[in-house]
Amino acid sequence: MHTHDSPSSEPQIRRYERFLRESRGLAFERYEDLWQWSITELDAFWLSLWEFFELRSTAPFERALLDDRMPGARWFEGATLNLADQALRHAQISTERPAIVWSTEAMLSRGEVAELSWPELRSQVGAFAAALRALGVQRGDRVVAYMPNIPQTAIAFLAAASLGAVWSVCSPDMGAMAVLDRFRQIEPTVLVAVDGYVYGGQAVDRRALLGELRAGLPSLQQLVLLPWLDPQADTTAFGALNFNTLLSRKDLAPVAPEPLPFDHPLWIVYSSGTTGLPKPIVHGHGGIVLEALKGGVLHNDLRPEDRFHWYSSTGWIMWNCQVNALLGGTTICLFDGSPGGPRERPDWGTLWRFAALAKVSWFGAGAAFYASCLKADVRPPEVGDLRALRAVGATGSPLADESYDWIWQRLPKVDGLPIWIACICGGTDFAGAFLAGLPTLPLRRGQMQCRCLGAAVYAYGEPDANGRGQALSDAVGELVCTRPMPSMPLRFWGDADGSRYRESYFEMYRGPEGEGIWRHGDWLRITPEGGAIIYGRSDATINRHGIRMGTAELYRAVEKFPEVLDSLVVDLEYLGRDSYMPLFLVLREGLTLDEALTQRLREAIRSALSARHLPNEIWQVAAIPRTLSGKKMELPVKKLLLGAAPETVFKRDAMANAGCVDWFCDFAARRRGSLPPI
Repeated sequence: MHTHDSPSSEPQIRRYERFLRESRGLAFERYEDLWQWSITELDAFWLSLWEFFELRSTAPFERALLDDRMPGARWFEGATLNLADQALRHAQISTERPAIVWSTEAMLSRGEVAELSWPELRSQVGAFAAALRALGVQRGDRVVAYMPNIPQTAIAFLAAASLGAVWSVCSPDMGAMAVLDRFRQIEPTVLVAVDGYVYGGQAVDRRALLGELRAGLPSLQQLVLLPWLDPQADTTAFGALNFNTLLSRKDLAPVAPEPLPFDHPLWIVYSSGTTGLPKPIVHGHGGIVLEALKGGVLHNDLRPEDRFHWYSSTGWIMWNCQVNALLGGTTICLFDGSPGGPRERPDWGTLWRFAALAKVSWFGAGAAFYASCLKADVRPPEVGDLRALRAVGATGSPLADESYDWIWQRLPKVDGLPIWIACICGGTDFAGAFLAGLPTLPLRRGQMQCRCLGAAVYAYGEPDANGRGQALSDAVGELVCTRPMPSMPLRFWGDADGSRYRESYFEMYRGPEGEGIWRHGDWLRITPEGGAIIYGRSDATINRHGIRMGTAELYRAVEKFPEVLDSLVVDLEYLGRDSYMPLFLVLREGLTLDEALTQRLREAIRSALSARHLPNEIWQVAAIPRTLSGKKMELPVKKLLLGAAPETVFKRDAMANAGCVDWFCDFAARRRGSLPPI
């Protein structure tokens, strides 16, 4: 147990505490006291962050919080700002440090990284914003992207944000069905895309799929194509505008970011439930700026001199969070490619090699990445010079104790101490963290260090008949947030009456006055020391390596097969262990699940969703457990396989086909002992 509060480099949280003392006369002996103030005095806390980070508004405003309720809180009414402006203001300050350092699989194999300076970033964002405006893009229009984790994607995002257009991005490894399920809902006018990408040494041409996207998006007016796989490709033959040509137009004056209302839509991200289409979540400029600065600067202790890398695809909210590090003037380090090297020659030292070449000081990845490094016995200091590294982060699933030990044993010490591990838990839903690290607090294996400032997070027991829950002490319960935060969704796109938004987060629990309480869908325990442990998802959503996908999307991929009558999938991610995701299928009478059908099903899932969402095993069953109303009983099956007693999760008299439960009980019994009980 140790802290990383080094006198040689004052943590950012100490600067903020000093600011509160000098400007507000507030002093807190313990972090717990500061946290309690931040969730009690919401207006004062969030206003203090606005002033501490010196945010700029072109119009006056009086308060931070005007309507203290969930959902529907109103924040900073009257204030104007633009996320792109907050990022690009550093172009005037950080002229000696790069804004972006980046590499790809091919570049890394040659030992190369490239840099983009802050002035260059500002210039290219202004140029692309001018090009988008010339194409007719206006405030509120949706600009979507099918792009990998490269600088051009960040440039396109910041350019769209500059104009007040609404951004949305999917990773190019996602299949046409998954992309159309998302983009169709928001009716984009411009699509920015690559012709293909490289992953694990394999080149994947996406031009045919782009044709499917164009055909499936009737609202689309322009396709902007970046020749990435084939730099010499003729985009005009494809009926597309060339990204590089638009960026280099000399006839257009660069466009500066325009001031926008605090709650103007910034981007649409997607979080999937267990039924229906992915939920298109709308976040606002102001809420994201504040949450990103709070989490990145105060909790992750990012500084302008840092080089920050968090491995991610563009389809994960961590891509947004990495780009958001620009808001504090930090250099971001992007790597596009496989973290595990070529498929035929796995190499889990790949990202460490990139970190060494890019001189990364703050390294983040999903928890599964560190587990893979441990299993492969990677020794990062033998891969490259990692002396710049001072912190590592993990999210996506709980970090196993063995991974903590591997990080401490294998990575260089900092000021004589084991490297700081900043584990976070948050979500796509509010584009931030509920639980995180802090360099001034003790670090204990297996625990996140604290609840985040401004996040009124508790573990709640089962709700009573009125939806009232009780906060639990040192016991596992549902993760809830009892007070609003400015980065919570403005709304779901197309959810005119807000019913889908309320059903997603506010159905289970109500406060003493009937007010909404956010239920996040994780099992949580707050420890006596003030730390936190996440025990996995409490719902039936698939969470593979940090990327959430609704089960409905997988069902659409497999149930289109004429051989398949019914299906059910559960993801048994639990306490940092490797995720285990079985898929159960009912086939037409007389058919048997053979190797050929299994392979076709797996290819269909890979094509429609992604390789991340391939099941570990596929089982043929006689029937899928369903309620009397016909709903698949995903959560009861998940709880059963995690160790719950059958009688606690199945109410057989409320089932349409109770006889099929016995097979699942036998299956769970055969697996018993491989996972802890609930």
